[in-house]
Amino acid sequence: MKYDSSDRPIGRRARSLAFLGAIIEGFDLQAAGVAAPRLIPAFKLTPEQAGLFFSSATMGLIVGALIGGRIADALGRRAGLVLSLVVFGVFSIATAFVGTFEQLVLFRFLTGIGLGGAFPNLVNISAESAPPERRGRAVATMYAGVPLGGAIASGVAMLGFHGGDWQSIFVTGGILPLLLAPFVQFMLPPFEVEKTDRKSLSWAMGQIFAPERLVTTVSLWLSFFLGLIVVYLLLNWMPQLLVTRGLERSDASLVQIAFNLGGALSSFVGGGLLDRKKPALPVMLTFVAAAASLALLAFMPADFTLSLIGGTLIGLTILTVQGVLYGAAPQCYPFEIRGTGVGVAVAVGRLGSMAGPLLGGYLVAHGSSPADVILFLVPVMLLAGVFSVVLLWRRSRELQFA
Repeated sequence: MKYDSSDRPIGRRARSLAFLGAIIEGFDLQAAGVAAPRLIPAFKLTPEQAGLFFSSATMGLIVGALIGGRIADALGRRAGLVLSLVVFGVFSIATAFVGTFEQLVLFRFLTGIGLGGAFPNLVNISAESAPPERRGRAVATMYAGVPLGGAIASGVAMLGFHGGDWQSIFVTGGILPLLLAPFVQFMLPPFEVEKTDRKSLSWAMGQIFAPERLVTTVSLWLSFFLGLIVVYLLLNWMPQLLVTRGLERSDASLVQIAFNLGGALSSFVGGGLLDRKKPALPVMLTFVAAAASLALLAFMPADFTLSLIGGTLIGLTILTVQGVLYGAAPQCYPFEIRGTGVGVAVAVGRLGSMAGPLLGGYLVAHGSSPADVILFLVPVMLLAGVFSVVLLWRRSRELQFA
């Protein structure tokens, strides 16, 4: 059964629950960073072990996005989201009670599978519960919940609301999705495709790579991959850049919160751009603005007020384009392969989230300063913009001749 977008009360309910799910996702994604200052000494982790702990969740996100997208098409969006919420809720709580490093890595990986599985379902539920002319805005609005959840997690850490221990942040991050799961199960329509003999994974992948969709798929993947290189390298190196210029770590944390809040606001802008009849030009200009904001950050003097403004501006521009991409993704594929298509695209983007911090570390190890690392992102952002414009041009052309 497909959802009828003319049923507005159900649509608003679905989008509200998806937005709450995105906030919880954003909170859990940053839980490890919040816990790290106390968790690392508690387990006496070496730098290599700490890196493995952080990367285990990212690996889980990649696996989870692939699984979650496939479940969305095979069993329905609602079932995929409920299952993902339960998985990352249970294993987030379990993380708080581990006793060894091996258990820590394993449970964080399993938490990542749930987190990764949730997002393709959140994207598709948001898109499919909105009228066609507002689907970009619906998805981008949902995506605003992710940086908002991240800002909440950063605020919890800065203000010490997690009680001064590392366990409580994982317990909180686990309870929230478990509380949301029953509401999703009983308040959402099924969003299910009718079962046919064709709905195998090989058939779905064949449709994603069909000749008429090949350019669209490759453009979407490259846009996601390059965009998330920028986002995650920035999340890792922006605080370091600010500290090396003389800001206190607490001030750098405030700039990071401003970045997240700016990103939350910007998602609404991205959705509005995507729903325009000719979105390619304003989207390209947004990518140019994002590149300019990166250059501005690299040369900005060590002033807290200017840094706060700069962090907000970067969040506004860079996460606007992420909102555009997440809004465009479900519109690239027909309903019966949409879950798989979005899931694979999100998984490819997560590879970029892994590559970004590794690339930053490589550049610094070979003599680059934090400012040099930020400047390196300018051409990466512009290249992501080129592929995004190709994607939107293809989408507009397909709609014109549909």
